[in-house]
Amino acid sequence: MGVSDEFDVVVLGGGPGGYATALRAAQLDLSVAMVEKDKVGGTCLHRGCIPTKALLHAGEVADATRESSQFGIQAELTGVDMTAVNSYKDGVITKGYRGLQGLLKAAKRVTTVEGAGRLVGPNTVEVAGRRLTGRHVVLATGSYSRTLPGLEPDGERVLTSEHALALDRVPASVIVLGGGIIGCEFASVWRSLGAEVTILEALPRLLPTEDEDSSKQVQRAFRRRGINFKPDRPFEKLEHTDSGVRVTVAGGETLEAELLLVAVGRGPVTDGLGYDEQGITMERGFVRTDERLRTNLPNVYAVGDIVPGPQLAHRGFQQGVFVAEEIAGRNPAVIDEDGIPRITYCEPEVASVGLSEAAAKERHGADQITTYTYNLGGNLKSSILKTQGFVKLVRLADGPVVGLHMVGSRVSELVSEAQLIYNWEAFPQDVAQLVHAHPTQSEALGEAHLALAGKPLHVHD
Repeated sequence: MGVSDEFDVVVLGGGPGGYATALRAAQLDLSVAMVEKDKVGGTCLHRGCIPTKALLHAGEVADATRESSQFGIQAELTGVDMTAVNSYKDGVITKGYRGLQGLLKAAKRVTTVEGAGRLVGPNTVEVAGRRLTGRHVVLATGSYSRTLPGLEPDGERVLTSEHALALDRVPASVIVLGGGIIGCEFASVWRSLGAEVTILEALPRLLPTEDEDSSKQVQRAFRRRGINFKPDRPFEKLEHTDSGVRVTVAGGETLEAELLLVAVGRGPVTDGLGYDEQGITMERGFVRTDERLRTNLPNVYAVGDIVPGPQLAHRGFQQGVFVAEEIAGRNPAVIDEDGIPRITYCEPEVASVGLSEAAAKERHGADQITTYTYNLGGNLKSSILKTQGFVKLVRLADGPVVGLHMVGSRVSELVSEAQLIYNWEAFPQDVAQLVHAHPTQSEALGEAHLALAGKPLHVHD
């Protein structure tokens, strides 16, 4: 017989969704067992958000060095030392990991259990013979890199994003299969570090889940940067060559490169964990929940990438906080999925909150939607940064702003204000009266709302 332990909450998974659940539940005086088979922090900290952004920053430094003469600075890029780049990246991860370990240790009511857990009862998780029983169970087992039939990543010529993060060199050439967030970010960083890059996307445009104007702006920027991309190119076949790989797409077109990155999305980690056996309602491997993140089993919740919807660390984090407060009887407000910020950290960055123009017209009717686009060419901070892009607003007729879309260097830092505007259902005139510091890119948000409120200042007809 294994050891038996009882807790208020048992959390299966220690990524952003899982550890946020655990920390918030502990704050609310609930006893928590959090099970993690690898390292707390999950994919985001160790194999996703954080390492990719560190590489993107290294790429930004490389680009700035190449382009330094534009600013009167004489510098020369003599090479990229990937060993040192990876050391920098790993240092950022280590700092975050130690910080998270410290937070969990300080949360006296959280017991972290190392090992592969499995749901063996409606309120019981088993880890190496130890049975953890919870009045409530929260499933937070995360996601993995998907592939396609005929594609077997080997870590040498055919890579997943996890392999790519550990690469010890800058490849001469790369084919990126998938033009979504992961594909565009890796294409961006590899181009910055000196590789020849081609993106293959099965759908008609890059970043197909973003507003169409955002996609078009990124495509224009990628052309200027020398990043090749081919939309409407579904994958058909992979072959190995003496020097790398050969990829065949629909129509018979072939491309060759040193490496292939498979970036066709992420799947839920749910197989073999006892979910099916316990009768949890599933859909294509995802866990179905209601709006309060409850599964069909009493007192069993799910958060993060295993719940259908955008697979974002901050979404999982917020869901974890929500579930902890729900369990504690705080009756938190339901999370509006449309109000969760979405960011692609390529160069230029893409950031959005709320509905795209197409989605808004479908939901409310085309005659009820007004849009306005403010070009960053009129924003002096953007001129200082030498970035091109825009702020686009989608407004319900004579009503609030229901979508905000931004493209440009560093626009991710504007997304918090954009989130407030959307979530507070602000009218253009509400934002127009706010004071935006000068010179900042946030002025572009202010100018766009001034224009929609009928009083544009720095806008040319």
